[in-house]
Amino acid sequence: MTTPGNNGASTPEDDDPFGYLYEDGQASGANPPRTGGGYGYPGPTVGQQQPGVPRTSYNQVRTVGERQYGQIPQQQYQGPPQQQYGQPTAQYAAPETYPGGAPPRQTPPPAPPQGRGPNTKGLLIGAVAVVAAVVIGIAVALASNNDGKDKKADTANPGKSSSSQPSQQPSADPSSSASAPADLPKDDAATLTLGGSAQVGTNVPGAKGTGGAFVGNFNNVGASVTWTVKVPNDGPYTLFVTYGVPGKDAKTTLNVDDSPPAKMNMANFAKAQAGAWDKGWTRTFSWINLKKGSNTIKLSCEQGDQCEVNLDQFELRAGQVRN
Repeated sequence: MTTPGNNGASTPEDDDPFGYLYEDGQASGANPPRTGGGYGYPGPTVGQQQPGVPRTSYNQVRTVGERQYGQIPQQQYQGPPQQQYGQPTAQYAAPETYPGGAPPRQTPPPAPPQGRGPNTKGLLIGAVAVVAAVVIGIAVALASNNDGKDKKADTANPGKSSSSQPSQQPSADPSSSASAPADLPKDDAATLTLGGSAQVGTNVPGAKGTGGAFVGNFNNVGASVTWTVKVPNDGPYTLFVTYGVPGKDAKTTLNVDDSPPAKMNMANFAKAQAGAWDKGWTRTFSWINLKKGSNTIKLSCEQGDQCEVNLDQFELRAGQVRN
């Protein structure tokens, strides 16, 4: 009993799908797979099966992936869709083209860049710097606190030395103690050596000399006052002269030992009215250099000077001062 499409006159060995690979199959007309014939020998049309000729089965061998399932079956005896040998069908497409897409792939986390990572060295240096700053601050605070305690102790006990070493006793040798500065001279002009037309007067009130005496009649060339002084050391000194003018400026000549002469400014610093001798008392100064011991200071009226002035007192101070 035969079933159409499954059995025929030929034997199963005549149904070799790989017959085209052998010489006898090729001699019998076997060809590679093609449309309508599948693998094996050429298939005859329905009803034309001949004895000794390989039959064509309805269950034709097909290329892998060519058969599809779940679709409307094609008409009987219709071969697979036209395609080129070796051309991939839909079944060979990428997995993501299937319904639902391809399964998600786990993407590994990106590796950190080479040579980079947590800056542990910088953090360590910063921590060390903070600790050092704290230690320095504590040390300064402790030192300040100790200084404050020492100052309080010194204030409470002024006679007690803050040092642990015993204080030395003052030397009994009087030559080692510092001597007090010697008093520099200050004299009335009326007591000094006068020359030329200079003379003592008392007719103008306001003079500071003893008994109101002063040196007047000085407005003549050659009039002079000479003062001899002694100083303890060589160096700079300041000569102060108290004088009075009748509401106008005066100018005299100053000589110190063998030094070149200089001008002594005797302006109307008191701003007295013209002719007001009693309102014109004031003071001026000059910086001079003296040698240790005796020195001669001379104030005179020379040619070209304006000497209408009364001289009251002479004073000497150490250094270059203004009052």
